[in-house]
Amino acid sequence: MELRDEVRQEMARLRERIPDVDGSVVCSADGLTIASDMDGGFAEQTGALSSALLALSRRMANMTGKGAFEETLVSGGEGYAVLYAAGPKIVLTVLARPGTNLGLLRLEGRKTAANLAAITSRIWTTQ
Repeated sequence: MELRDEVRQEMARLRERIPDVDGSVVCSADGLTIASDMDGGFAEQTGALSSALLALSRRMANMTGKGAFEETLVSGGEGYAVLYAAGPKIVLTVLARPGTNLGLLRLEGRKTAANLAAITSRIWTTQ
């Protein structure tokens, strides 16, 4: 199975576990979209912004001595965008509706990010 297919399966599992998820994007740290299940055609732009925010978040965590970057939450009037480090080269961005259980989102988002890190590590080391 190809990387994109396995990533999409993880994204589908996340939506099953958290019905308030509107969509997600998985991209490389340099902003290249690997897979998306977003509506509206904003996947490429979301991937590029996710890459930039990942770099800033990692710098902030490092500069302030808070350890390795794990996640960034962006809260808006119409919901949330949450970025999760999925290993050193991948970022998972999850979009969720207002009223989403943020504790559950954090738990499931981190679980999905860990699964994505394992998938990409396994596939990229065998290529």
